[in-house]
Amino acid sequence: MAGKRRTRRSTAEARDIIVLDNVSKSYSTGAPALNGVSIRIRRGEFVFVVGDSGSGKSTLIKLLLRELTPTSGGVWVNGQDVVRLRHRKIPKFRRNLGIVFQDFRLLKDRNVYENVAFAQRIIQVPTREIRKNVPAILSIVGLAGKYKAKPKQLSGGEQQRVALARALINKPSILLADEPTGNLDPKNSWEIMKLLEEINQTGTTVLVVTHNREIVNAMKKRVVTMKKGVIVSDEEEGGYIDED
Repeated sequence: MAGKRRTRRSTAEARDIIVLDNVSKSYSTGAPALNGVSIRIRRGEFVFVVGDSGSGKSTLIKLLLRELTPTSGGVWVNGQDVVRLRHRKIPKFRRNLGIVFQDFRLLKDRNVYENVAFAQRIIQVPTREIRKNVPAILSIVGLAGKYKAKPKQLSGGEQQRVALARALINKPSILLADEPTGNLDPKNSWEIMKLLEEINQTGTTVLVVTHNREIVNAMKKRVVTMKKGVIVSDEEEGGYIDED
């Protein structure tokens, strides 16, 4: 069994950056949040994960972040066996993951510069490098002139750009975006999605959980559709499927 797991891991390292192999997750109620889910995401892909509330999307994200472990099955991220990852190694593992949430999760008492710099201070990047890196990433997301502003002084779209800059500053190989346009108007939603596409074109793997059918249908990326804990569709250049 151990040899088989090592073989699967080496396969994941060679071809894929995210692998879920027959993953199930049940909570204390006994109801399965995921039921036999298998998926492979290649390096540099842009993938939408869609589905109604309760379909298992949030559980999937938590498994990839190692906030949860599966009841059964295997999870590999960046070639690492996440299920067997020791607790003390989780912070280092997460350095290769950028995460953007619907509610931004900014530090309200700190300005834009400090919100973004915070991600580098955690991993002890020298101050002189932070002073170069933060303005550079703020320029990429279109906020070069807003570095002194507090979150409450920014629009929703600007706050999400700060969150995106913070997620990207440590140059993660994977960006996970959980409903990144959920609190934004259509104009800002499209601007954020354009940024995500540009980031993907630099080689970063992007996985976006969303309910925004207009964006999903227009962008023609790979679309994984979930329903009641299983994958019901996985299509290249797919669209938002209405499930009865």
